[in-house]
Amino acid sequence: MGDWIVVPIVLPAVMAALIVLAVRHDILLQRVFSITATVALVAVTLSLVVFANGNDPEMYALSNWPAPFGIVLVLDRLSAMMVFLTSLLGLGVVLFASSEWDQRGKHFHALFQFQLMGVNGAFLTGDVFNLFVFFEVLLIASYGLMLHGAGAERLKAGMQYIVINLTGSSLFLIGVGMIYSVTGTLNMADLAVQVANVAPGDAALLRAGALVLLLVFCVKAALVPIHFWLPGTYANAPAPVAALFAIMTKVGAYSVLRVYSLAFGDAAGDMAWLAQPYLMPAALITLVLGMVGVVAAKRLNGLIAFSVIGSMGTLLIAIALFTPESIAAGLYYLLHSTFSGAALFLIADLVVSRRGQFGDSLHTAPTFHQSGFLAVLFFVGAIAMAGMPPLSGFIGKLQILDAARGSDAMVWIWAIILVTSLLCIIGFGRAGSVLFWKSASVEGEITVEGAKWPVLPIIATCGMLGGLVALTVFAGPITDYLHGVAAQIFDTSGYIQAVLGEGALALLGQ
Repeated sequence: MGDWIVVPIVLPAVMAALIVLAVRHDILLQRVFSITATVALVAVTLSLVVFANGNDPEMYALSNWPAPFGIVLVLDRLSAMMVFLTSLLGLGVVLFASSEWDQRGKHFHALFQFQLMGVNGAFLTGDVFNLFVFFEVLLIASYGLMLHGAGAERLKAGMQYIVINLTGSSLFLIGVGMIYSVTGTLNMADLAVQVANVAPGDAALLRAGALVLLLVFCVKAALVPIHFWLPGTYANAPAPVAALFAIMTKVGAYSVLRVYSLAFGDAAGDMAWLAQPYLMPAALITLVLGMVGVVAAKRLNGLIAFSVIGSMGTLLIAIALFTPESIAAGLYYLLHSTFSGAALFLIADLVVSRRGQFGDSLHTAPTFHQSGFLAVLFFVGAIAMAGMPPLSGFIGKLQILDAARGSDAMVWIWAIILVTSLLCIIGFGRAGSVLFWKSASVEGEITVEGAKWPVLPIIATCGMLGGLVALTVFAGPITDYLHGVAAQIFDTSGYIQAVLGEGALALLGQ
């Protein structure tokens, strides 16, 4: 693909700068520029998926500096899938926000494009240090988006979010420094070669650095015990921002999968599958705490935020098994949970904007404008998130349960996934009953001034739910593609050869 590999990073970066410099005073032009750029991004990333599906991994060397000395971007099936998912999610978010939300604060569209740049960069980079750089880009943009529209609760949650992530960034640099001091490289492909050859006296320092990085990635993925920042952040963020943040936790999961299967996989000697013993118990506990939070939530947005935590626990259970079957199942669930979480945050905003003073509190209130239509959307999203048939959540969980057969933790995985699925059904059933069913027995109707059929938000929300339907209808071919992704992840020779050339494989005995 050549220069096209860098387009998912350059396009939103250029568009963000153009919006700030040329059209910052005209919201209509900002919308036109932002939506057009995002549509173009969808087209480009789709072409990357098609290319990656039929070819070996390909490297793009910035400034033509060879690896491992220069900055490299690497396109394979996994990174192509993730940037395509990001662009689809981004298109839905920008359509939803362009109805009204983008006017509640300044520079929404510029920050949104910078956010896309950071997320895409994190998925495409082939270097751990530049993974840190792109983490910082997406986090700085997310700080501004999180505080978009202000408000005391949002400011409080935003400050907590900033402090936690700045702490994570500091730990990231410490972990990177420890790894570099031992291996002399931060290029992921080169790390895959160097880790197995580290002197025994340096092994403890390398292990410590790798575990510090794992902690950082778990902060991003909202994994126990550093998950506590997510409920307040997501529940108080503007709805389109919370929907966009559905991909943020996936950046953490992607980083775990990429680094600990490539650099610390089968060829890593004593460091092989270093993350597995720590990841599995944390993922199981995360799933339990997330779904208990769903049952206990007193606000709709809080309930959805806890369901996102639970879904990350489910995803990381699959990743922690570190088998081709579990990774394919986990990636399918990753696609599902991104669309379902985003859709539920958008639906919640449509509900809250019509409930007046009752907002997102889970207390019985009179019916409101379009309550019947929104009830349908809510229950579709709830069925998907809870993993009930026939939607993609059910298929994803079945695949994970099947992949766990034969695992030492099979009994725990099966029991916890099944029990927490029931808790999720109870939590969402209670919320739906309060919001829609019980309201029919209350006299009167809530009337909100200016209530109407918002075309773009409805299109965006239905598009997210449509993604869940597409995952269900095309589960067969999508799963086949994901098995190809998993196979490429475990056959690291293609990635290493694309970055370092055939000579590097000799060092690994491949």
